[in-house]
Amino acid sequence: MRNYKLTIQYDGTNYFGWQIQKNKITVQQRIIEAIEVILKEKVNLIGSGRTDTGVHALGQVANFRFHDDLDTNKFIYSLNALLPNDIAINNIECVTENFHARYDARERKYIYLFSHVKSPFYLRYSYLFPPVRNIDINLLNELSSVYLGKKDFTSFCRAKSSVNNKFCEVREIRWFRRSDFTIFTVSADRFLHGMVRALAGTILKAALNNESPGLLQKILDDKDRKSAGEALPANGLFLYKVRY
Repeated sequence: MRNYKLTIQYDGTNYFGWQIQKNKITVQQRIIEAIEVILKEKVNLIGSGRTDTGVHALGQVANFRFHDDLDTNKFIYSLNALLPNDIAINNIECVTENFHARYDARERKYIYLFSHVKSPFYLRYSYLFPPVRNIDINLLNELSSVYLGKKDFTSFCRAKSSVNNKFCEVREIRWFRRSDFTIFTVSADRFLHGMVRALAGTILKAALNNESPGLLQKILDDKDRKSAGEALPANGLFLYKVRY
């Protein structure tokens, strides 16, 4: 049995996230359908993790197994030809049989884009929030540093989540500016449902109100989603990279 690893980009605007859901169009569903047309048999496509409705990906990773050797150049061409224009397979390679896109992932990195100015070319892929350009980047980074390390992120997880383990190890979290954008980046071993957008929203609100890092620590200690800020819109969020 051969094991094939895919690297995928997608515009999540028209999808109800990555994971297959009943009666809803998802990215995983679209890719599986295209693969099965080519291979003429059912496949199990395993993603590195879920992305929510409207969230994009620059470096999603998935794998599936197939009993025969594939001509990967021909296969990627055929697969991209069948997929809609808002989903692209950037790479395919044969990997070890025990490779698992989700369980073998060591780190995931997300970026969130804030645009400072209105542009028809930015609105689909960033959150238009002009006040963010006036916030001190040093303050944003000082507040964010509270969340570095392995901690219980219950306050930043959707209240109805069925996940019991709410501990995540945040390895990098920072803000910077480039031209018309303020960019928030965060890397961790794992993320909870809705965690990145809730983190960004909470830190941004604290900075706007000139709060101290102590407030951010209290929100973490409360272990209550109601203590944290609102989740930001999905259109500014990208799954940037998965490390193995």
